[in-house]
Amino acid sequence: MEFIKNFYEGFVFVYGCTMLFWYALLAMLSLRGIIRYQRKNSYVDHNIMVQSPLAPGISVIAPAYNEGVTIISNVRSLLTLNYPVFEVIIVNDGSTDDTLEKLINEFQLTEVVFAYNERIQSQPVKRVFKSVNTAYDKLVVIDKVNGKSKADASNAGINAAAYAYFLCTDVDSIIEKDTLLRMIKPFMDEENKKIKEVGEPCPECGYVHVVEDSIRVIATGATLRLANSCEVDEGVITRVRPPRHWLPRFQEMEYIRAYVLGKMGWSLINCVPNVSGGLGLFDKEIAIKAGGYDSKSFAEDMDIVTRMCTYMIDNKLKYAVRYIPTSQCWTEGPPNLKVFSRQRTRWGRGLAEIMTIHRKVIFNPRYKRLGLVVLPYNLFFEFLAPIIEFTGILYYIYLIITNHINWPFATILLLFVYLYSVMITTLAIWWDQMTYRYYKTWKEVMGLALMAFLEPFVYHPLIVFFALRGYYFFIVGKKHTWGNMQRQGFGQKKTTAA
Repeated sequence: MEFIKNFYEGFVFVYGCTMLFWYALLAMLSLRGIIRYQRKNSYVDHNIMVQSPLAPGISVIAPAYNEGVTIISNVRSLLTLNYPVFEVIIVNDGSTDDTLEKLINEFQLTEVVFAYNERIQSQPVKRVFKSVNTAYDKLVVIDKVNGKSKADASNAGINAAAYAYFLCTDVDSIIEKDTLLRMIKPFMDEENKKIKEVGEPCPECGYVHVVEDSIRVIATGATLRLANSCEVDEGVITRVRPPRHWLPRFQEMEYIRAYVLGKMGWSLINCVPNVSGGLGLFDKEIAIKAGGYDSKSFAEDMDIVTRMCTYMIDNKLKYAVRYIPTSQCWTEGPPNLKVFSRQRTRWGRGLAEIMTIHRKVIFNPRYKRLGLVVLPYNLFFEFLAPIIEFTGILYYIYLIITNHINWPFATILLLFVYLYSVMITTLAIWWDQMTYRYYKTWKEVMGLALMAFLEPFVYHPLIVFFALRGYYFFIVGKKHTWGNMQRQGFGQKKTTAA
């Protein structure tokens, strides 16, 4: 018994120190990545590409299931994106509300004959609609049988996509007008043709033979924020505010920390674990060769990136997954605890699936960064973290009951961990505000930062509980479907006549 006690305490101590080290390292990498991004893009005029005939085409894919509350304003927002060559594909995934009817009436849609090429398997497509109004030429609406997952709807959108790149987003999100311009830039910036000299001049032809050492960007992500409490006018964010209600406010704080402090750090060393399902730009050719989205997965965003990376490594192709630190997408967070629990339970179950499906890649040196850094980090510090935290709480209770706890040491340790977590969150919010100033007043910034002091007692226990609940559902094989998120619609900016 004493051996087990000493082993567990030693393991938790090493685990905790390693986690704190990684957070500190990611914070430093993130800061360096943000500074590098700003320097590189400070003199860039993204609008130059708007006039360029060489800009690559992009298909914007937005699955929709019972999104009647917000569908019209958000589709209008997608149609006004600032980019020369793009299309908007709305995939109605068997909605049971008036989503499709609203689209047909608002955008004057009519059923058309469409060359739908099913390169990735999905549920059958019933109809394809285009508008008779030339103002909506870019809009394509697909009506399909419900596939019980966003992944299945996304696959249908990829099959219908006309261009070499596709942006996958949520139809309940609002995208900044210049999003496509900013997110395509990493694809175009990468040195796709680094020429290296090899050997001496050829004795037959007299020339030095060269080879191409190419790096192919296969995906790009960007920061997401919550649109709750923001002012919205005709599908455009006109005033950014932190959410007023406590649950979305905690989520806003979590998103800033995850994207600004986490994924920007991973991007610097080309170890981005996933591109958010809310906003991700992908190389369509690689996505199709990797098999598209897994319609049975509950973590389709991480799954497709992992399989695309695996495909590149298996075929000895160099690749990169990039992130940009600017906020390009605004989404409506779960408004209440019931909807939030469904979302986070699904995320927890999806993470368990990823660790199971791609278990052969973990610790496999053949897969380099993916097998030795990305997936092991997710295994130890994402998947196992809720389990270790829960067992740690039980162990603390045991020590208190048996009167074996060293109160001075325990108090110092808990205080250190608490203040460290507050510091990391505060740094992320501060860097975000100092760099991009999305919030107009420092009062709003301070109000958001103060949530970091409450997070360990209010919000984080919920995250742990719902993650464990997702693991349990995965183990017992409980069925789960793509449920209705009960959207309330974005608040509209109040305007007065001149």
